[in-house]
Amino acid sequence: MKRSVLIILSIILMFSGCAKKDSGNQLDEVKKRGVLRVGMSTFVPWAMNDKAGNLIGFEIDVATELAKDMGVKIEFVPTKWSGIIPALLTGKFDVIIGGMGITEERAKKVDFSDPYDFSGMSIVASRKKAPDFKDLASFNKSEILIAARLGTTAAEAAKKNFPNAQLKLFDDEAQAIQELLTDRVHAVVASSPLPEYQAIKYNSRFYLPVENTFENEPVGFAMKKGEESLKEYFNSWIKKKTGDGFLKERKNYWFKTRDWEKRVE
Repeated sequence: MKRSVLIILSIILMFSGCAKKDSGNQLDEVKKRGVLRVGMSTFVPWAMNDKAGNLIGFEIDVATELAKDMGVKIEFVPTKWSGIIPALLTGKFDVIIGGMGITEERAKKVDFSDPYDFSGMSIVASRKKAPDFKDLASFNKSEILIAARLGTTAAEAAKKNFPNAQLKLFDDEAQAIQELLTDRVHAVVASSPLPEYQAIKYNSRFYLPVENTFENEPVGFAMKKGEESLKEYFNSWIKKKTGDGFLKERKNYWFKTRDWEKRVE
């Protein structure tokens, strides 16, 4: 009897160990399906719609190249950022490729690839409501209203750096910018380069209180925990595309030039 129990326990442990290593080999499933399903949300210039309604942007280029190299088609699944991790966990898509910062809190829920990019937080302010604020401390006051996007690390950065200010959260950054345009908030916190672009676009109304980003974070692909084969493939792909210059070239185009603006305006 004891020997039978030990055998059963050994089998259970063996299978639980396999599950921990790889929850069903998602890489094989993607290749068998012939489609990589990518969860994303619109962030300028990470992902946005052009004049014809097609998705373009840095993340769109990255995900499209990844699918091409995997030998599969790409399917983008636009999802509200505040619910994108729950959507991944319920199987609505295979991976999140959307400028997602790697944080300890998120890593409790999902696995991340190696970083393929680094992003920083910036703040853009209203010349009318926050004239001549020269540092971050100027915004850390109870009468100051700061807008950010719900569920983002920008919102977390705003909470951390401006604990005394009032934080207004929105489903997308266009709403946050609209609050700034209508003088309902003093500033907007978002991932660079959106604040910089807005300061240029609305130069007579907006400005950058600080020149550089005030927080920086690594960005990775997010997937369900235990998908080791998929994670290993992503890491190898990131290493290759870093080495051949693809990621740098695409980052320079979307973040350091404005050549793409004519495609969306």
